[in-house]
Amino acid sequence: MNRQVPDDDSVSSEVSAEDIEEINALTELGTTLIQAVLEKEPLANVQDLIDAGAPLWFQDNEGISPLHAAAYVGSEQLVKMFLDEGAVWNAVDNLGNTAGDIALSMNNDECYKLIRDAGIRAGLLLAVLSSRSSVVQSPLTLVIDGEDNTAAASNDAFLASRLQYTTDANGQEICLLKLKDDTEIGVMMGWEREIMCKTVHELCSDHPKLKDGLRVLNVGFGLGIIDSLLQRLSEPPSLHVIIEAHPDVLAHIRERGWHDKPGVKVMAGKWQDVIQSKEFGDLGKFDVVYTDTFAEDYQELHKFFKLLPGLMAGPEGRFSFFNGLGATNALLYDVYSRVSECHLSDVGADVRWSFVQVDGEEDQGRWERSREYFTQPVYRLPIAQLKPKET
Repeated sequence: MNRQVPDDDSVSSEVSAEDIEEINALTELGTTLIQAVLEKEPLANVQDLIDAGAPLWFQDNEGISPLHAAAYVGSEQLVKMFLDEGAVWNAVDNLGNTAGDIALSMNNDECYKLIRDAGIRAGLLLAVLSSRSSVVQSPLTLVIDGEDNTAAASNDAFLASRLQYTTDANGQEICLLKLKDDTEIGVMMGWEREIMCKTVHELCSDHPKLKDGLRVLNVGFGLGIIDSLLQRLSEPPSLHVIIEAHPDVLAHIRERGWHDKPGVKVMAGKWQDVIQSKEFGDLGKFDVVYTDTFAEDYQELHKFFKLLPGLMAGPEGRFSFFNGLGATNALLYDVYSRVSECHLSDVGADVRWSFVQVDGEEDQGRWERSREYFTQPVYRLPIAQLKPKET
């Protein structure tokens, strides 16, 4: 955080001389701390500055924090010290880089792991706190959506919005959400097809019940890519349940004739409500479960994880989700992937990961701006299965 001292003429009457003096002092201490780190001054000098009140949250005009500086000089000792003292692990500089990104770019694996693990601990702590309070914010949540109540980040606003199914300049089907400022956001984009193909392969190709017709559950229809792939299995699903809440998507599903497909059951509503209904409960458990919702944060995904033991048909059942949270930043994507693995382990599931390359040069022009919400070169594909119960 970079706190600049305003000009005298713009100072509010509510800001006292003491406040200005404190801001100046903190700014000087923060700047001095960053310089001390970059100049590799003795550890004792750095500790003296912290003891004198140098703020670890401070960021200079370039957005550099003390933790960024420690990553630049490759000091594991300083990185650990700053994190232990409360440095913000995911603060970004003016170029959008976290200290973890800096460490990663300099091939400093140890510094990167220290910062990443701090993020994982923050994510796990957030899950504990959020289970006890309906209003919890941490650096982990603030980076993703903060207080964004638009249709891009609020599920209620999203469900009240209008969606448009169309094709882009290259003839590829896309589903767009238009915000009030006329900004268009991709809800489901064709570039994800390769990910979906790999997902269905990992979920189904060697499933022991494939020949009998799998019982599958998909939450979130989107363009219907994964549902279409499931229908094309060598043996179509014996039961194919689709949960979808958005009215425009439900209309699209009906127009495409999904209600008439054998074994398909479309259930309208939020998954949080549908899964609790008697109609859903009477369907029994599933061999394959997948979820890919829009405008829901990690806390909602974590809630879904907790339901898996009641949804999946024992250790042979398989689960996956669209792993896209934090995917505009390498550190955040790593943290979210590892936090999700920890939380799946908490509900009794083992996770194996596959990797899908999604940055082919031939696709960059074809997908244009449709991949702005996923900028990582590799997609981490999770497959979870419940551990066998000990006898």
